Amino acid sequence: MSKIFDQLVEKRGFSEGFLRPNYEKLPSPFLLPDMKKAVERILEARNRGEKVIVYGDYDADGVTASTVMNEVLRLIGVTEVETMLPDRFLDGYGMSKKVVQKAEETGAKLVITVDCGSANGEIIEELNKIGVDTVVTDHHECPEELPKAVAVVNPKRRDVYKVVPGFEEYVEELMWLRDLAGVGVAFMVGRALEEEGEIPEGQEKWLLDLVLLGTICDSMNMSEVNRVLCFFGAKVMEKTRRIGLRELIRQSGVKDLTAEAVGFRLGPRINAAGRMKSPTIAFNLLNSKKKTEAASLAMELEKLNGMRRAQQIIALEEFKARGEPEDDVLVATGDWHEGILGIIAGRLVEDYKRPAFVLSEKDGVFKGSGRSFGDFNLAEALKACREEIVGGGGHAGAAGVKVLEEKIGEFREKINEYYRSLGLEGQERFFEVCPDLELEELEGLNLDLLGELKQLEPFGPGNEEPIFGLREMFVLDKQMMGADEQHLRVMARDDKGKTMKLVAFNVPEDWKKVKQGERADFSINLVENVWNGLKSVEGRILDLRGC
Repeated sequence: MSKIFDQLVEKRGFSEGFLRPNYEKLPSPFLLPDMKKAVERILEARNRGEKVIVYGDYDADGVTASTVMNEVLRLIGVTEVETMLPDRFLDGYGMSKKVVQKAEETGAKLVITVDCGSANGEIIEELNKIGVDTVVTDHHECPEELPKAVAVVNPKRRDVYKVVPGFEEYVEELMWLRDLAGVGVAFMVGRALEEEGEIPEGQEKWLLDLVLLGTICDSMNMSEVNRVLCFFGAKVMEKTRRIGLRELIRQSGVKDLTAEAVGFRLGPRINAAGRMKSPTIAFNLLNSKKKTEAASLAMELEKLNGMRRAQQIIALEEFKARGEPEDDVLVATGDWHEGILGIIAGRLVEDYKRPAFVLSEKDGVFKGSGRSFGDFNLAEALKACREEIVGGGGHAGAAGVKVLEEKIGEFREKINEYYRSLGLEGQERFFEVCPDLELEELEGLNLDLLGELKQLEPFGPGNEEPIFGLREMFVLDKQMMGADEQHLRVMARDDKGKTMKLVAFNVPEDWKKVKQGERADFSINLVENVWNGLKSVEGRILDLRGC
C-alpha cells in the first residue's frame, strides 16, 4: 500500500473487517427482533397455500425492498403474491386503508410490509379484525406502542435489547443492524429463510444488487453490515441478471458502477416514478423479463426524471426570489409538485444551512417533507409539534408532515420555538469540508492511489469518499468554463513543480475570484479522467480558499 493510503487507513481507523468485507461474518438475521415469528408465519402461509400481499413504499428503498420480498417468497414456494405500492399523492406515506379492502377482495390472509408499517397500528388492527395477519419489516423509528402484528422486524425497536436473548455479546452487531435500510431488513428475512434451509444456499446473494441500490438511495450509514452488503452488492450489480436494471444502467449512461453513479444516476430515476407518477413503473422495471418492455419502462423513467429536474428548478427559483429567510427552521409553502418537496427541502438545507420543511397545499391540508442535519432530529421535533400537525414522522434527517392550512403559522412558530429550546450551537460545522489528509505536495496523487481508494467503495455516510487538502498550491492557470462561466478549471502546482488539473462545476461566486499567479488552498476528491484513451488523475474541488 502507498504511504498516503496507509495514512488514510490509520486516520479513519478502519478495522480489518471493514477493509476486507466477509459475507460469512454477517450477524445472524435472527438477532433482529421477531425474526423467528416472521419466518414461522411466512412458512405457514406457504404451507397453507395462502395468498400474500406485500405492501411497500414509493421510494427507491421501498421499491427495491418490495422486489426483494417478492423474490424471497418465490424462492420458498409462495405462489400467490400481490404487491401494493402506495400512491404518494393519494395514499401518502405508510400503509393505506386500501390494503384492508384489497385483502378482503382477494382473500389474502397475510400482509407483509417492507420499509413501512411500524407506525400503522390502526391499519394493522383493521386487518386483524377481518382475520388477516401482518408481518412488519421496517427500519423507521418506532412509536412507544408497537402495532399488534404477528411480528415487527425492525432494528430500531426500543425494546430490541430485551427481545434478543443474551444480547450482551452482540451489542456491536445490533448497533450495525440499526443502520439497515428497509431493503436490508427485507434481505435479512431472506437470509433467515436460507439459514432455515428454505432457500438454496447462496441464492439470496443474487438479491444484493437491490440491497445496494436501496441502501445507497436511502442514504444509510455505511457501518460494517451495510459495508458488507453493499460491497458484494456492487459485485452482483456488475453482473446483474435483471434485464430492467441493465437497461436502466444503459439508458442512464453509467459506465462505472460506483456509489456516486448508483446514488445520483440510477436512484433519481427509480425515485422519479413515485415522485412524478407511480412507483409501480419502477417496480415493473426491476421485475421485467422482456428486453423491449424493460427498454420502454427505462425510457419512461428517463422522461419522468427530466420532468422532476425541470419542476425542481422552477420551485427553487421561486423560493429564492422571496428574499433571505429569517427563521432557524425554514417552513416553505408554495404551489409546487408534491413529488419534489423532499428534494427542494434538501436543497434549501444545502443553500441556507438550516433545517427545512417544504409543503404544498391541497384541499385545505399542507403536506410535505422536511430535511435536517447535525443535531436537529426531525422525528423528535415533530413529536414536539403534535398539537400543530395532523400527522408526520420519519428519520432524524428526513420526515414527512401534514398540517392544516389554518395551522401552518402555528406550526412554523412551534418548530422554531422547539429548535431554539435545544440551544444548539456550531451547527455550521456539519457543512465544513474536512480533509482526511493535509498535503503540501502532489506526489502520490496518482492512478495507483486511485486504485487503492476503490478498495474502500462503496462510499456513503460513515464512509465518505476521501478528501485531500492541498495547501498553498500555486495557481498556474485558471479558466472559467460553460455558457455562463459557471464552471472552474485550475492547473495547480506544488513547490516541487508537480502539477494537477482541478475542476469544479456550478461554483460559488467567491471561487471565481481566485487568480492566476496566486496561491490557494483546495479540498478535493480524486477522480479518473479519460481523454483519447489515456487515463489520468484530476481533482474535483470541494472547497477553495485564497491564501
